Amino acid sequence: MNKPLVLILCTGNSCRSHLAEGILRSAAGDLLEVASAGSKPAGYVHPLAVRVMSEIGIDISGHRSKHLNEFLETGVETVITVCGNADQACPAFPGQVHRHHWGFDDPAHATGSEEEQLAVFRRVRDEIRRVFEAYAGGRKDALSR
Repeated sequence: MNKPLVLILCTGNSCRSHLAEGILRSAAGDLLEVASAGSKPAGYVHPLAVRVMSEIGIDISGHRSKHLNEFLETGVETVITVCGNADQACPAFPGQVHRHHWGFDDPAHATGSEEEQLAVFRRVRDEIRRVFEAYAGGRKDALSR
């Protein structure tokens, strides 16, 4: 059986969308296929995003920054945007069933010392974690009915 594909979009596909992808993949287990992309990909995954995810036992070091066009020919079941610009730039995906927008601050814009920047990355990671773990739980509950 093919797992439904959930595509998480952000503008740069360097931070928030990768945090969400890693968290949702971990929380959903074998229930969902999860990917992320951007409308204007930065071309890298932010090193502090990789670092704060490793703190919670999720490895995103193998992720890469991708353009959303890579998924236009794919059977995307759900699109979730995690920043306002991606929500506005999001195309209609053929056969798409669901679309959600849950905006989060961009930790890539954090300033200050590395510790101050890490605090922002951790806060955003934890906010994303609460939302996406709840989403995964809802999907699991729906399937068990």
